[in-house]
Amino acid sequence: MSNMKKYLNPRVAAIPPSGIRKFFDLVVQTQGVISLGVGEPDFVTPWHIREACFYSLEKGYTMYTSNLGMPELRQEIAAYMLRTYGLEYDPETEILVTVGVSEAVDLAIRSLVSVGDEVLIPEPSYVSYLPVSDLAYAKSVSLTTTADNEFRLTREELAARVTSQSKLLVLPYPNNPTGGIMRREDLADLVDVIIDNDLIVVSDEIYSELTYAGEHVSIASLPGMRDRTVVLNGFSKAFAMTGWRIGYACGHADIIATMNKIHQYTMLCAPIMGQVAAMEALRHGKPAMRKMVEDYNYRRRVMLQGLADIGLACFEPRGAFYVFPSIQVTGMNSEEFAEKLLQEEKVAVVPGNAFGPSGEGFIRCCYAASLDNIEEALQRMGRFVERHRSQKPSSSTAAACRN
Repeated sequence: MSNMKKYLNPRVAAIPPSGIRKFFDLVVQTQGVISLGVGEPDFVTPWHIREACFYSLEKGYTMYTSNLGMPELRQEIAAYMLRTYGLEYDPETEILVTVGVSEAVDLAIRSLVSVGDEVLIPEPSYVSYLPVSDLAYAKSVSLTTTADNEFRLTREELAARVTSQSKLLVLPYPNNPTGGIMRREDLADLVDVIIDNDLIVVSDEIYSELTYAGEHVSIASLPGMRDRTVVLNGFSKAFAMTGWRIGYACGHADIIATMNKIHQYTMLCAPIMGQVAAMEALRHGKPAMRKMVEDYNYRRRVMLQGLADIGLACFEPRGAFYVFPSIQVTGMNSEEFAEKLLQEEKVAVVPGNAFGPSGEGFIRCCYAASLDNIEEALQRMGRFVERHRSQKPSSSTAAACRN
């Protein structure tokens, strides 16, 4: 059977591979590369969290848990959400523990949309929202954000794009790839548009603890928004627990019950060892997390200064651990820049168009790398930009950078 393509689901076959993973695979195949590509902390999960997992294994914690997750972990999540964001959720019915936040994104979108419903997605944004919407037979609608406005979603853009078919708004802040945040007043500007058009919000807040200016505000905490918002969060970024694959969703009991219905037929439950580690993170992980955030903030400033010295314009990101500089001065498009930088200087970044067409003319650099690697990467990027600076921007790239 040489031709298997006729058996494949055409909707799945039409989805392009992740632009992030493409460059990750290139890094693995190339010696001596400094990677600023994959968004993963360079810290090891703090010892006390790992130790809690080891101890749970010694006690024989190797079984299934409730589909919703361990009751003790859901109670800790409820307490964390209340003390951190002022949001009250019933741990019995309004919290679901998932296999990473990526599963929570999939469950939330599939639980909320039907064929032909529109999912509104700010762009640039994380690569999974659009294909997950497509797999749910919804129609994804891009909401353009710009560097001029620090990649915030504006009321005007939302109002202009919403239609009678719009069902769901994805709100991914702090944002991957841009590092943009939404302030309380920015979120408040959206509320009446959301309510008037009867939208449900999926608020992906995985980077909420990585906010460097002001406080993170969840839109669920604003008047009228608690029951229309599904808040997604997890442990990968703030607690350096990417490989543990533990996330969670908080929301109205009816939505959580529907998400759990899919979850119990696919994943069944999140790994018990990871759930035990997550409990320890919530109970005692704040000091280590604060130290990591301080380090990220320092690296953020180093990266911004280095990009300014190179001559790559970049707004100041105030969340997550990414910078999103313009590469207009080189005249290259995003993919060409990333490929040549990897070939010539062995520095891996992600082309901005991996995060949607409005990301063209930019690259994503992750500063969750060691300070030594960041400084060396900046030197290499400086040499690269200097060699290619004389090229004139193409009209498409110049236009993308103005947008």
